[in-house]
Amino acid sequence: MPLLTKPIASVSLDLDDKWTYMKTHGDPRWAEFPSYLNIAVPRVLEFLEKRNLKITFFVVGQDAALERNHAVLRSIADAGHEISNHSFHHEPWLHLYSEEDIRKEFETAEQAIVTATGQRPIGFRGPGFSVSETVIKVMISRGYKYDASTLPTFLGPLARAYYFFNAKLDPEEKRKRAKLFGTFADGFKPIKAYNWKTPAGVMTEIPVTTIPVVRTPFHLSYLIYLHGYSHVLSSIYMNLAFSACKLARVNPSFLLHPLDFLGRDEAPELGFFPGMKMSPDEKMKLADKTFSALADRFTLVAMKDHPAKGSTTGDLRSGRVSDSAATSSR
Repeated sequence: MPLLTKPIASVSLDLDDKWTYMKTHGDPRWAEFPSYLNIAVPRVLEFLEKRNLKITFFVVGQDAALERNHAVLRSIADAGHEISNHSFHHEPWLHLYSEEDIRKEFETAEQAIVTATGQRPIGFRGPGFSVSETVIKVMISRGYKYDASTLPTFLGPLARAYYFFNAKLDPEEKRKRAKLFGTFADGFKPIKAYNWKTPAGVMTEIPVTTIPVVRTPFHLSYLIYLHGYSHVLSSIYMNLAFSACKLARVNPSFLLHPLDFLGRDEAPELGFFPGMKMSPDEKMKLADKTFSALADRFTLVAMKDHPAKGSTTGDLRSGRVSDSAATSSR
């Protein structure tokens, strides 16, 4: 009998600290850099250790620049997880930066992350899925191996509208956040890994996977949101998502956030987020169920080990991809 192996799925966590959400939300208290890293990180590491999983943590440079965070961030690297770059200032309008400012953003983030964790990032995810051709150009020049800044869904504008409804933002702040969570056109981008082709060179793109055909998200935060309405609906949706990916031969890139492991009492300033009424224990149970279902179908790895589709290329400016390997997942 031939040896049968499961397809690969990568897992990542955007280590957005409390202040990053407050900043995007327009809460001026963000400037004091309030944090929950000392609560969230040990909890996540324990969850992963029990399952013998090594994943990718996208670390914000500003957090790494604060000495008070060095021990908890170093614990991630010491546990064998990949450390990647999530920008320095965590501003979802990164696509509006000049090339010089983007270079400074990368340089300062990398220096801080290396100092805190001992790892130099080879992957990047823009805050709020913010990316541009200039960002990719800078990544190529700095030796990055992959970008993970796209979320191919049609629901980005709805998520942004919800966020604006709950935020206290003036017109200029709303303008900066005009592409927060992406645009409707992002729903047409590939959900399989592929290569961006730019004048500066080629960069592998690993999208946060959405369900093939319908293009709705299924990262853990979304499953928690559905779980708050119906346990049965959340379970059906989760299994549908994983089965659809396997049927379409999509290697999922599954996304986590610290709030997936925290309760409202542990981050009261973020009580407006969907799912924050759920207790940490209930979230952990759902996370356990989700990872059991994911691991039943896929071999779970860090993003640096995500299979790349080297024959597939696309134009970053148009979002179009050239060959059938990418369009088959639409």
